[in-house]
Amino acid sequence: GCMKTKHPEHQIEYYTLEYEPPPSHGLEPLPFVIKIEHFGVAPNYNTSRIVYREGSFRREAYVYKRWRSNPGDLVTYFLKRDITGSGLFRAVLPNDSRFPASYVIEGSVDEFFEWDSASVWTAVLTLSITLMAKNEPDITKRILLQKTYQARETCRAKNPDALAEAMSRAMAQISGEVITDLHAKI
Repeated sequence: GCMKTKHPEHQIEYYTLEYEPPPSHGLEPLPFVIKIEHFGVAPNYNTSRIVYREGSFRREAYVYKRWRSNPGDLVTYFLKRDITGSGLFRAVLPNDSRFPASYVIEGSVDEFFEWDSASVWTAVLTLSITLMAKNEPDITKRILLQKTYQARETCRAKNPDALAEAMSRAMAQISGEVITDLHAKI
């Protein structure tokens, strides 16, 4: 137990998203309550390990470089934070809230990875969301919006710090688009 090994222990490094919430562009606040369900994650990206693509039909993951949370957790949290921060709705509730909501957002993280090429790394983020009217009795009128959003942001360097920064820019862009679309549809 006291013997030193020749190989140093590898320490896991954790990354997360960091960005300022997008502006609401002077839109009028609405008197509705929105509930955000926890976003699912496509099987290829349902891990806290940072996934990367070096070639067609292949996805790999770093062993010692990880997201602080699963991509579904990160996207759900930041989208809720941004919609709340926009001030455009009476309230924005988490998925475990028992308070009644006017509208519900469900979604999935379809892509959340680093795309490596010889010249550049790119952060790829794709989300699909569905906005539903909670108390609409006619099911054909319940779904107000179903849309897929995609952002690709170039990494400023070929390292996980640059990936986290680029993924943050991608999330900020998508979040702003989602907020604008929600406000327009509601």
